[in-house]
Amino acid sequence: MAVLNEEQTMLRDMARSWTRKESPVTAFRRVRDAGAALGYDPAAFAQMAEMGWTGIIIPEAYGGSEFGYLSLGLVLEETGRTLTASPLAASALAAASALILGGSEAQKAAWLPKIASGKLVATLAVDEGPIHDPFKIETRAERSGNGWSLTGTKAFVTEGANADLVITAARTDKGTALFLVPGEAAGLERSARKMVDARGRAEIRLSGVALPADALFGPEDGAALLEQVLDRARAGTAAEMLGVAMQAFETTLAYLKIREQFGQVLSTFQALQHRMANLLTEIELMRSVVEGALEAIDAGRSDTPQLVSLAKAIANDTLNLMSREMIQLHGGIGMTDEHDAGFYLKRARILENAWGNASFHRERFARMNDL
Repeated sequence: MAVLNEEQTMLRDMARSWTRKESPVTAFRRVRDAGAALGYDPAAFAQMAEMGWTGIIIPEAYGGSEFGYLSLGLVLEETGRTLTASPLAASALAAASALILGGSEAQKAAWLPKIASGKLVATLAVDEGPIHDPFKIETRAERSGNGWSLTGTKAFVTEGANADLVITAARTDKGTALFLVPGEAAGLERSARKMVDARGRAEIRLSGVALPADALFGPEDGAALLEQVLDRARAGTAAEMLGVAMQAFETTLAYLKIREQFGQVLSTFQALQHRMANLLTEIELMRSVVEGALEAIDAGRSDTPQLVSLAKAIANDTLNLMSREMIQLHGGIGMTDEHDAGFYLKRARILENAWGNASFHRERFARMNDL
């Protein structure tokens, strides 16, 4: 388990208090029922920005606090507990990481302060199909005069329907590269995609989008940069999954303590006690690997890719198990829309496939370790 410093403890406690008081699951239910086009409450996201959450990994020189990835993971864990919908992971984690790792000083100065303030929502557009595959990118970036022309389609882009900046992976003559694409660029079209977790996603079509030369950041053969960015997005996703799993466990445990069957409270049945003990053990193992991956990113360790894939694979398996057990142990009520169990199940399935499912990361881990 990670040993938190005083600042991290305060940040976690602040996030826990705010999410439970200001953004409980009932708040997400209201957003879902209202059919909000954005998939989140802009007022709630503005409060997150005021508390500094959108600048946690961003250097102080660009308006952030530079608290690190473990610190942001602590916040994402708490938002995962209450299913708080926001662009935090897409903008302040994935997109911000891309700029921090690959952007020039001018690019960082132009975009990072806006992300840190929450005034701009950015996102990362990589995948072009339903399955995560960063090695299969067909979007083309071709030289056009003094700039670039991008053509292709990106699928299921998180916050893609409203993002002000779309950091797009495209193939050049030298390899895969990342480009800064303004949301209002001519030739960029968006189509909203409804998902089971009721969050904001979109298909983004690029039809000869003209970009200046400085829209490219990092090398033209930027596959290594893209992997670094994706690993940070994967670790942050695993942190949110940890929060979803932990709350699913606690909600289920509380239910077992009050539900009676055959004249006895369910929590008194030894078989159910064993199941819950096993689930808690799996979740604590999940916490260990997730926090280990986040600490590895902060420390710049050479085995960060392996630890991230280990964390995401275990997070996928554990959350899948916990979400299924939540439904089963709640019985009939767990199948109803009136209960929150279904929200956790649906969110779990989306997060399991975000930035690579368990099979993807097991194969990646094995390949990196020559297994």
